[in-house]
Amino acid sequence: MKYRIEADTLGEFKIPEDKYWGPQTQRSLQNFPIGRETIPDEVIEALAIIKKSAAIANRNLGQLENGLCSAICRAAEEIQEGKLASHFPLSVWQTGSGTQTNMNLNEVIANRCNELLAGPLVHPNDHVNRSQSSNDVFPSAIHVAAVKSIVTRLIPALRRIKNTFKQLETDDGHIIKIGRTHLQDATPITWGQEVSAWHRMMEKSESMIVSAVEQLKELAIGGTAVGTGLNAPAGFADTVVDEISQSLGIAFRSAENKFHALTSKDELVFVHGALKALAADLMKIANDVRWLASGPRAGIGEIKIPANEPGSSIMPGKVNPTQSEAVTMVVSQVFGNDVTVGFAASQGNFQLNVFMPVIAHNMMQSITLLADAITSFNDNCCIGIQANVGRMAENLENSLMLVTALNPYIGYDKAAAIAKHAYANNTTLRDAAVALGIMSGSEFDRIVKPENMV
Repeated sequence: MKYRIEADTLGEFKIPEDKYWGPQTQRSLQNFPIGRETIPDEVIEALAIIKKSAAIANRNLGQLENGLCSAICRAAEEIQEGKLASHFPLSVWQTGSGTQTNMNLNEVIANRCNELLAGPLVHPNDHVNRSQSSNDVFPSAIHVAAVKSIVTRLIPALRRIKNTFKQLETDDGHIIKIGRTHLQDATPITWGQEVSAWHRMMEKSESMIVSAVEQLKELAIGGTAVGTGLNAPAGFADTVVDEISQSLGIAFRSAENKFHALTSKDELVFVHGALKALAADLMKIANDVRWLASGPRAGIGEIKIPANEPGSSIMPGKVNPTQSEAVTMVVSQVFGNDVTVGFAASQGNFQLNVFMPVIAHNMMQSITLLADAITSFNDNCCIGIQANVGRMAENLENSLMLVTALNPYIGYDKAAAIAKHAYANNTTLRDAAVALGIMSGSEFDRIVKPENMV
């Protein structure tokens, strides 16, 4: 491999000739050979958006020459387009401020600019990082990346599965089946009523996430090192935020209190809490689906799910609820991520939180996993769910909890006696009521009508 020599304030360093990064990036690679987790692509893209917006703001405020601004913008756009993806190798497990990744962006942009301009005209700190600090850039990038991913990926996925459940609710919603509480038979409901709970869960989760994400639209940029805005010109924060908003078509705003924005990560905890609420609902729905599809002959078997792949390497013809299993594993990861985000956010000391890369990693992983899992669950399972009408009717007819309809007529105790007699003698409720002399068969038939119980 061929190398070139570059220097920073600590001395010279060998850099791979084919890479745009500089000595601070190389030092980070050497000093933090930890794990395989790298800074999320979405955060790199957000940093590029911020660098471009900052360059435009600096130009507009008389801090940067037009030619240098244009070069920085072009390099940043190439990063946004994914053309320079191989130049961002740094680990999540680095400095807690994200400084090395901020410098990774600064160095890559500067070296790409100098290639475009055919000369060493752009400096990573003096030009690309002008009016900025890692301490305000990196938290702003986390917010931008999270908002963009939630708005463009997670919310659309939520809306698709919500519509699927609405369609299920409508198509066969009239079918009467047995309800279940405590995993035991309960009074009847319709299939539509059961699915309506799934639909409402997605509807509520969407509403809570959309509401929560508004908190992330406040950006720390302009606070520089400790929140005072040192070395940033007047109007810089608002100008950068306006550029970011225009670039993404999302209305961001400058944080009112930059001291809070640098040291507190409460908004990220709040939003991740909404993601955890979604994950909790997904766990319930995925479990419902696999319980209802269990069998097909020795389980509940009230719905049929698509047979996407062979379910066993030894048992021919077996079909497993694999999409539900994938969703529940994602939920487990999101729950774990929430613990990490919450703890990391509690570690803001004085003017800075230094757990930001791990917050960024867990935040973006949760958003990505949820969006992907919901899409897969919807497309490969939920769209293909079919009601097993015969099994629903069979389970309904065999249920002892239809006896609940008798309570207003004969009282709780006599109704319980009928249910216990029917269960002990493996007979129907109707036969038990007659055998105990509590009521005639015609009286039972007149009162116990499942269609009147839903």
